[in-house]
Amino acid sequence: MKNYPPEFKADAVALYESRPDATIRSVAADLGINPETLRNWVRAAGASRPRGRRTQEMSQPPAPLEAENAALRKKVRELEEEREILRKAAKYFAGETRW
Repeated sequence: MKNYPPEFKADAVALYESRPDATIRSVAADLGINPETLRNWVRAAGASRPRGRRTQEMSQPPAPLEAENAALRKKVRELEEEREILRKAAKYFAGETRW
């Protein structure tokens, strides 16, 4: 097990905090250390920052185009479900009229 100086640990945690788009894995790879080692240092330092893209997206209001895209995706899902129901109904009734 390697022992790292406290300055290196503090710098590694500061580097992780300063790069909001980077992951622990990517910062650890840049520094040549094990990701779990860096994760433990971050936890010990009590460092916190928004996690992942989802948190960052939620903190900012969606742009008008993003909101429209979300509404359109929802509508497409609804229409696909309706189409599937109609296909099943058509198949059922087609089988019923063959008798």
